[in-house]
Amino acid sequence: MDHKPKSNDPLHGITLETIVKHLVDHFGWAELGEIIPINCFKSNPSVKSSLTFLRKTPWARKKVELLYLEIMK
Repeated sequence: MDHKPKSNDPLHGITLETIVKHLVDHFGWAELGEIIPINCFKSNPSVKSSLTFLRKTPWARKKVELLYLEIMK
């Protein structure tokens, strides 16, 4: 049998799109923009624009990922 080492990354296999959609379902855009005050959540928000921004902005992506992990506990 082929045993691959299990990733220690709690986000392993979870796409950024899945994370953003989950947070929007959980909080809504307005509350999400209060928690993480970035324009892609506050001004004319969409999943597509948020993904574009977050993929280019490591500090913002980290905040989004940490928030996701918090609510998944």
